[in-house]
Amino acid sequence: MASQCQKEIVADEDRTVSIEIKEGDERDISSLSSNEWLNFIIDARGESRSGSINSLKPKIQKVQPMLREVESNKKCYDPRVVSIGPYHHGKPELEAGERIKIPLARLYLKDSSKETVHELYKEVVNVAGEARKCYAEGLTDFTDESFARMMFLDGCFILQYIYGIVNAIPEVSEIIHHAPLVRRDLFLLENQLPFLVLQVLMCLKSKKHEGEKMITAFIKRIRGEPGERGGLMEKIENFFQKNVWRTQSHREMMQQRNSEDNPPIHFLELVRRQYIDSTTSSIGCHITGDWYSRRSARDFTSVGIQFKPSKTSQLTDIDFKSTCTSGTLQLPPIIVDDITKSILLNLAAYEACPDSITDVGVTSYICFMDSLIDQDEDVKVLRAKGILINFLGSDGHVADLFNEIATDLVPSPHAYVEVKKKIEKHHRSRMKIWVADWLHTYFRNPWTFIAVTAAILAITLSVFQTILAAIQTYLTAHPPKDIKGFSGLEMMKRRM
Repeated sequence: MASQCQKEIVADEDRTVSIEIKEGDERDISSLSSNEWLNFIIDARGESRSGSINSLKPKIQKVQPMLREVESNKKCYDPRVVSIGPYHHGKPELEAGERIKIPLARLYLKDSSKETVHELYKEVVNVAGEARKCYAEGLTDFTDESFARMMFLDGCFILQYIYGIVNAIPEVSEIIHHAPLVRRDLFLLENQLPFLVLQVLMCLKSKKHEGEKMITAFIKRIRGEPGERGGLMEKIENFFQKNVWRTQSHREMMQQRNSEDNPPIHFLELVRRQYIDSTTSSIGCHITGDWYSRRSARDFTSVGIQFKPSKTSQLTDIDFKSTCTSGTLQLPPIIVDDITKSILLNLAAYEACPDSITDVGVTSYICFMDSLIDQDEDVKVLRAKGILINFLGSDGHVADLFNEIATDLVPSPHAYVEVKKKIEKHHRSRMKIWVADWLHTYFRNPWTFIAVTAAILAITLSVFQTILAAIQTYLTAHPPKDIKGFSGLEMMKRRM
């Protein structure tokens, strides 16, 4: 595609110069004289064109070089089985993945007439121009026809794969022998399809909102969100949440409204919306956080801070509650498996894009978890509390995962600021720390507890016996006055 050209009138002190500037071409600006360059920056028209840099950036970007340079994370950004969109299209190592697209697309279209399919393809062609603008210029060197075909085929493939996983269609698993790897490839930043293409194709089988609900169900399935808990109290709580409090329903309603008002750019953004609650992610963004010292999960337990899973799996659902003798840090439960690292890294890479949202919620969560996890013992603490559900391997592997993905990531300085303040306040309370240390030292295992309890009982009995002996000695030395001619001691003897 040819670059669009714009003419900018730059006023110099002595003359007016007409300068032709290509969109996104910084070399033309750098060739200006100092006066021309400064006037271009100051000029309102130049500001509206160059100052609003986000408008010139593609919506589906490449991973930032800084993140790709991390050796342990390099393989997490490239597809292994199937390419989606133009960035990795045509790579020799992905030829096998191209061959499974057509059978799945055929499954998606099989219940429709030829006329319907042709009309659907025309609708994709109509949005192909807009879809091309979502990618970086120069990386979509396809003819209009080949680009539209790619959008159509990739979109049908994605929707049929998701439909097959959600509804457990056996034909899908028969065609795709590496379903987990395909699932992983759909979450890559550079392997995305514009969501407007998926919206057009979803209309073939369902209404717009029903199609998005199916995709949301797929994302929840991949995330492994905790289902309803089985105990009586948990069932009562779930009943009230769904029918009285409606907390979960309200959150889903807000997410659907947000999707209607601000549709996602691509599939990965929709995934991020499932991880980050948009109604709470920006809370505290204008609050300046105090200094927060880094402590591991084991360090927390040693000062009386316990861990508890949050009621939701939203990464923003982190809270801290302090009592007179202890504290509780609530963290969202998360399943850690073979694709967790890739998903979190690509979500963080999306947040690092120049045109992305300013709220780095996933990045901040990764860094917060990294501060809690130094080694396998920290993972063991969180796993025992149901916060980390480990399907990856050893606890050491999980610790390495969080330590590696946090490399070169910078969290928001305002993330979890209120939680951090509460933790620091709790940690600075000497009385709470003393009580916690005493409990941790003497009550950390049953045998210590029995020994301490026995010692306390022995001391209590000894004190009680001493008091009784003192009372008896006192009464002997100082008998009470006679009552009806008898001394108190004689009365006691008579009664005996």
